[in-house]
Amino acid sequence: MKRRLIFLTLAGALCACSRPAADNSRTIVVWEQEDAQVAPYIDSVFAAFKKLPENAGIEIVRTHYQTEDLRQQFQAASLAGVPPDLLLGPSDTAGLYAVSGFIAPLDGVFDFSKFNGPVVEAITLDGHVWGLPVSNGNHLMMFYNKKLSKTAPRTTDELFEFCSKEASRLKLDYCIAFDMGEPFWLMPWLGAFGGWPMDGKTPTLDTAAMRATLDFYLDLKYNKKFVPMECDYNCMDSLFKENKAAFIINGDWAISGYQKHFGRDFGLAVIPKLSATGRWPSPMVSGKYFMVSSGIKPEKMKIIKRLLDFYTSRENQVRQYQALTRLPALKAAGSAREITSDEVSRISLDQILKGRPMPMATEMRAVWDSARNYMGLATTKKLDIDSAVKRMQENTDLKIKEMNR
Repeated sequence: MKRRLIFLTLAGALCACSRPAADNSRTIVVWEQEDAQVAPYIDSVFAAFKKLPENAGIEIVRTHYQTEDLRQQFQAASLAGVPPDLLLGPSDTAGLYAVSGFIAPLDGVFDFSKFNGPVVEAITLDGHVWGLPVSNGNHLMMFYNKKLSKTAPRTTDELFEFCSKEASRLKLDYCIAFDMGEPFWLMPWLGAFGGWPMDGKTPTLDTAAMRATLDFYLDLKYNKKFVPMECDYNCMDSLFKENKAAFIINGDWAISGYQKHFGRDFGLAVIPKLSATGRWPSPMVSGKYFMVSSGIKPEKMKIIKRLLDFYTSRENQVRQYQALTRLPALKAAGSAREITSDEVSRISLDQILKGRPMPMATEMRAVWDSARNYMGLATTKKLDIDSAVKRMQENTDLKIKEMNR
C-alpha cells in the first residue's frame, strides 16, 4: 500500500522519541481520547481482564490525550518506532493511519460478522477492516432541559417558535447551543439540505447544499440570534449545564454525563427535521474502535486478541451501555433486555437510522481541515459564503494532491 508522507513538527517528533518503547511482551500500552467520565469504565474492564488466571502478569498502561494531540502523537510515535500497542478512538483518523502503515488490518483476526454492519463499514477501507468496534454511534443528537422545555421540537419550525416565544421569558442567554466552529456539527445540517462532504473519495464541498447550510448558520447567529456567536465545545456544554440554553446538539458520548447532571430533567431527542427541506439532519455515524499498531509480534497479538474479545463480550457490551449509555457494536448485546427496554437506546437508535456512516477515506482529513477554516471565515463574516465555499473545495483538492505526492 502506498505510504504517504506526513509532516510533523520537530518538537512532536522529539516528544515521541523521548517516550520509552513498550518492549515488554506482557505489557499492553493503550492510548485513548475519551471524555473523563469514560476512563473509570475502561479501567474497570482492564482490571477484570487482568484478574483472569490466564492473564496473570499482564500489565495494561492507559494514557489519555486530547483528540488532536492523540493524532499528532501517534503519528510521531509511529514514525519514531515507539507507538502504543492499541489506540482507542473514532474512525475518522483510521484511514490516515491505515495508508501510512501505522495500524494493522484486522480482518482474519476477528469475526466481524458478530458486529453491526454499519459500524464495521465505517472502519473499512480498500477491502480491509482497520479497527474492532466497541460501540455503535458516536453521533450527534439533541438534548434538552425539561425544566425549560417539557418536550422536544420535532421540526426546526417548532424549535424556532419556542425560541422566539420562550427564550426571553425564561431569561436564556441563548435558545440552542452547538459547536458552530467544528465541521462535525455542520454535517447533519448539510445532509438535511441534500448535501454530503464526500462522494466515495471525491470531496463535494462546492455545492448549493453547502451554501444553503452556511446561510442557515448565519441566519441562526445574526438574524434569529438563537445561538451563541462564538462558542466552542466547552462553552456550549457550560451554557447547557448552567441552564442558559434550553437545547444543545452534542454527541452520544455526553449522555451519561448529562443524565448525572440533570437527573429527571434531562431529555434527549433526534435533531429536529429541517422544515425548509422536509429532510432529517443526518449526523455522521461510526463508533469507537480499538486499532492495533502494525508490527505487533505474534505472541503479543495473542494477548491483544484475548483482551479485545473480552472487552467486546456480550456481558461487557451490556455493562458499557449501563455505565456510559453507548449502544453496543455487538449484535448479540443489542437484543439484551437491559438495552431494548430503555428509552435512551430507542431514541439513540432512531437518530442513528437517520444518520450516515462517517467516511473513512483519507481524503476526509483534508475535508475537515479546509471546512473548519472556511466555514469559520464565512460564519464570522470575514468572507462571503460563495467565496468561502469555492475556496473550501479548492483548498481541499490542493491538500489531497499534496497528500498523494
